[in-house]
Amino acid sequence: MVVRDKLIDFSTPRVMGIINCTPDSFYSGSRSMNIDDILARVKDMLKSGADILDIGGYSSRPGAEEVSIEEEIERVVPVISAIRNQFPKAIISLDTFRAEVAEEGLKNGADLINDISGFSIDPKLVDVVVKYKVPYILMHMRGTPQTMQELTDYDNLYKDLVMYFSEKIDYLTKKGVRDILIDLGFGFSKTLEQNHELMQSLEHFQVLNKPILLGISRKSMIYKKLGITAEDSLPGTIALNAIGLSKGASILRVHDVKEAADLIRLIC
Repeated sequence: MVVRDKLIDFSTPRVMGIINCTPDSFYSGSRSMNIDDILARVKDMLKSGADILDIGGYSSRPGAEEVSIEEEIERVVPVISAIRNQFPKAIISLDTFRAEVAEEGLKNGADLINDISGFSIDPKLVDVVVKYKVPYILMHMRGTPQTMQELTDYDNLYKDLVMYFSEKIDYLTKKGVRDILIDLGFGFSKTLEQNHELMQSLEHFQVLNKPILLGISRKSMIYKKLGITAEDSLPGTIALNAIGLSKGASILRVHDVKEAADLIRLIC
């Protein structure tokens, strides 16, 4: 992956720290709307071993309320600008599925786009990625955050996802997207059982020859299975991230950076 003319390789897995500029993300410990609080969190994440910061202004938890484009821009752009000014070497990912939000974020210092929708909600997003020549994280989801949990029927989960990614990667490559990463979309359009089925087959997605981002941090596939809360799900997150690393994950997207960085140091 190339970011600002610098090659970021995945011979050692990387850590992506989650910064939610929202009042309603599923894990309360990740929510923040205050710039000073966010910058303090960023400083701690970078010190703890974050390689990438993922900034999001639209909660994608199941049933999350719609947020206007204008409000999403107002949430994320000041944060991206502040991080870029205070931490000029930081690698900033913008978590959005909207072309307008992506363009404003990239203008103000974002380095790559993390799109939960696989450009199905706003196809113009691909043109923005091509225009700015930035890496693109392609995730699997059906529908929208409001409808995705009603769309969990698959003929064959693994084959359906491989076909989805193959077709999307082919399209993106032909459009001129130079760096593509994939995210299986744990918790998106999948049942609890399907999430764990994907974890067990994670290594088979290396057939796509793209870096795999693993985003399972404190998600319901952990806390619902264990009968606990998101606040108590750090041990389960570490356990599944360890399995993911053993199966070829290249990026761990997490709320708890130090624990993920320590895990990589221990087993990679």
